[in-house]
Amino acid sequence: MSKAKVRLVEGMQFVAEGGTGHAIVLDSDPSVGGRDTGSRPMELLLMGLAGCTAMDVAFILRRKRVDLRGLEVNVEAERADKHPKVYTKIHVEYVIYGDVPDKAARQAIELSEEKYCSASAMLRKTAEITWSYRIVKE
Repeated sequence: MSKAKVRLVEGMQFVAEGGTGHAIVLDSDPSVGGRDTGSRPMELLLMGLAGCTAMDVAFILRRKRVDLRGLEVNVEAERADKHPKVYTKIHVEYVIYGDVPDKAARQAIELSEEKYCSASAMLRKTAEITWSYRIVKE
């Protein structure tokens, strides 16, 4: 079972702690009482998506024994205009560094997007998720 908790610090600032004991700061915009000292909860969803799929892709490429020297996952999203302002469109860009064959990169991304990434599977319930990638040979 996964766990998480948040504790109010001051204003709209919270400290969030996962079941592993690691903590992060959450906050909101000053216009709604925050001090802009931490990430917004909806940003964390995108970070979770990026982290989930990045870990999948890195793991798969390493299992393929390719020359993976780095990986960056950039996520951009659009939200609904009305509450609840869920994500409606998400684009995931993979930047793969190293001498990675195109076929291996595509397969790793497809496996993550279609089979392994739990965050992607959940967000796909409300958002259209697209992806692209590029390989930067060093």
